[in-house]
Amino acid sequence: MHKNKSNSSLDFKKTQVEVALKLSIKNLDSYTHLRGESLYVDDVNIRQGTFHAVVFDAPKAHGTIKHIDYSKAEALDGVERIFTYKDIPGKNQIGGIIPDEPLFAENEVHFWGMPIALIVAESEFIARQARALIKIEIEDLPVITTAKQAKTKGSFINAPRTFSLGDTEKAFTECDYVFEGETFSNGQEHLYIEAQGAYAEPLENGNIKITSSTQGPTAVQKTAAQVLGVAMHKIEVDVTRLGGGFGGKEDQATPWAVMAALATFHLNQSVKLILNRHDDLRMTGKRHPYESSYKIGLSKDLKILAYEAEFLQNSGAAADLSPAIAERTLFHATNSYFVPNVSTTVLSCKTNLPPNTAFRGFGGPQGMFVIESAIAHAAYEIGVSAHKIQEINLLRENDTFSYGQIAKQVEAKNAWNSAKSIYNIEALEKEVENFNANNSNFKKGIALMPICFGISFTNTPMNHARALVHIYLDGSVGISTAAVEMGQGVNTKIMQIAAQVFSIPIENIKIETTNTTRVANTSPSAASSTADLNGKATLKACRALLDRLKKVASEDLNVSEEHIELKDEFVYVNNKKSDLSWTELISKTMLKRVALTENAHYATPEIHFDKSKEKGHPFAYHVYGTAIITTTVDCTRGTYEFDAVKIVHDYGKSMNKAIDLGQVEGALAQGIGWMTMEEIAYNDEGRLLSNALSTYKVPDIFSVPKTVETVPLETKGHELAILKSKAVGEPPLMYGIGAYFAIQNAIKAFNPNYKLKFHAPITPEKVLMGLYKK
Repeated sequence: MHKNKSNSSLDFKKTQVEVALKLSIKNLDSYTHLRGESLYVDDVNIRQGTFHAVVFDAPKAHGTIKHIDYSKAEALDGVERIFTYKDIPGKNQIGGIIPDEPLFAENEVHFWGMPIALIVAESEFIARQARALIKIEIEDLPVITTAKQAKTKGSFINAPRTFSLGDTEKAFTECDYVFEGETFSNGQEHLYIEAQGAYAEPLENGNIKITSSTQGPTAVQKTAAQVLGVAMHKIEVDVTRLGGGFGGKEDQATPWAVMAALATFHLNQSVKLILNRHDDLRMTGKRHPYESSYKIGLSKDLKILAYEAEFLQNSGAAADLSPAIAERTLFHATNSYFVPNVSTTVLSCKTNLPPNTAFRGFGGPQGMFVIESAIAHAAYEIGVSAHKIQEINLLRENDTFSYGQIAKQVEAKNAWNSAKSIYNIEALEKEVENFNANNSNFKKGIALMPICFGISFTNTPMNHARALVHIYLDGSVGISTAAVEMGQGVNTKIMQIAAQVFSIPIENIKIETTNTTRVANTSPSAASSTADLNGKATLKACRALLDRLKKVASEDLNVSEEHIELKDEFVYVNNKKSDLSWTELISKTMLKRVALTENAHYATPEIHFDKSKEKGHPFAYHVYGTAIITTTVDCTRGTYEFDAVKIVHDYGKSMNKAIDLGQVEGALAQGIGWMTMEEIAYNDEGRLLSNALSTYKVPDIFSVPKTVETVPLETKGHELAILKSKAVGEPPLMYGIGAYFAIQNAIKAFNPNYKLKFHAPITPEKVLMGLYKK
């Protein structure tokens, strides 16, 4: 009876999803993407005489530069000039949070791939030939590649930070169970389809325009001005779209744009710099590897009473965004659980790797992996299923996070219970149990993964945005915001907002490129906040314009404004269609000299955080959800397949279910890849070994789950989300963490002697060793 009820519920939910998807406006970039007509930096029509640039980078991870011979490279026919730090008119500094990263190496190199010089030539081919002719002599210095090595040597980016709640020392003495352990989560290569690149061109009066593949146009503008020693108004940065970013172009798109601008500054000619895949892999930072330790204490009824963790973040050779990423690790260290006594500390460890950087989840996944490992460890030792501990400790309304925020509109149990009910968890567990009892060479594993992810930039001043909206004389609309389209569908969502407010076809709306001359002093497109911030600003601008239009219409029709409504390109009075059309209204508004342009500013209310106390209310809201992951392990080969991932996800009131569903599925695949197959490898000298797609594997069509089902969680949404539609870019990545534990459970089913390890990714090689470990 229960099974039939569950299936009926699931069928109903599926029908709801299918109907919603049919009604959703498609991602408006899809058409040009499919036809190969979408424009990226490499598609810019270059000026006659444009030069091409290639970066000469360090062939060692740490050392003192004794001598560099550029003579043969400079003599090569077609080479225009080679730029080094000596050619920088301003500051040789691109560090954002901490000014500790030179654009070009001066006397020392700090990581393998560190830029030393920029070769500018008539073609990229010539520039690459010239690069091979440069001779460099470097005197070796000690190389640090791991966070533990850095901690031992006292090598840190900044001071450690700690979030705490209650009294863990006292609480541990009252626990019935206490367990300690260590974890490791590796880095992850962004592998955006479009590699890093920029195109700089000279304008009049010493101004420079940079077309950049960046998530942070203002960061590029500010840093270029600083390096060139000019005012920011001299630099214009323009972005049409990115071919993927995932955080890898939030900060690390900046140096390549600045290098191109530097060459343009000196040569007064356009310069194009596009990294090839090998250069991009070698020179750029990844998701941060973490080496962490934990201590968890539980009562007899499986309540987590105390939790401590130390996170060693491998920051690389410079700060980049590491301090902010470390902070978000602390914010998400207890995931979707309430723990009354918490103490978590993060240390940003300085190593001789490329500066690691933002990656979808921004430190949150690394923190969540540790507490999920601690729960799995406790469950194994006590002899219960991990999901029993997970369920008992889920957040409730008015619980307190370790950073002081009170949990409101909590959907943790709602998501968990919905997943259990809709997908019939008891039946799934029984199916796994029966399969394992009847198969010796293959074993199944199942795991549940709840998520709780905060939405906002945790640096409060970054939570603001602007929108510039024009209504043209023919009634068409142009919108400029700081939002950068990188595949997440933000342009479509912003167009939906304007179309809804004005009640006009979406075909009559255009999203302009993201440009620092139209919308200035902006935050990057990151932190899953892009649609919320820029959408709210757009909504504010459109509503201001709507109020003006209603006033004009009321005067023209001689009725009160409160009776006026715009609907389907006409003015309605008391719900009756008038003869006044949208285009006629715009014409009359112009004739009355009423502004048809609005520049609106939005700043997220309520949020705040005091770093001196490590307490506050940093997030506008949280996103919740639960995933159930099942896998089958081939116990002869160590390989595995994911049979199904079944998700109940908190979209709020999704404004575009098709786009949001795509974000869930893409993030899930990326999270599974990080946990299972994407293995970053450096040797002891700091050289990247996983430096090609033959040695670094990402999920493809053969490795993604056979089935992915996603059901929207029924909620009322949140007022601080745009149109109550919650952010969806980052949170679903964390569902992929469950894949790790599903595989571990399958290994345990085959090898009763297997002792849990928490060393991700869990590659087939590790699985095979675990299957036969005695």
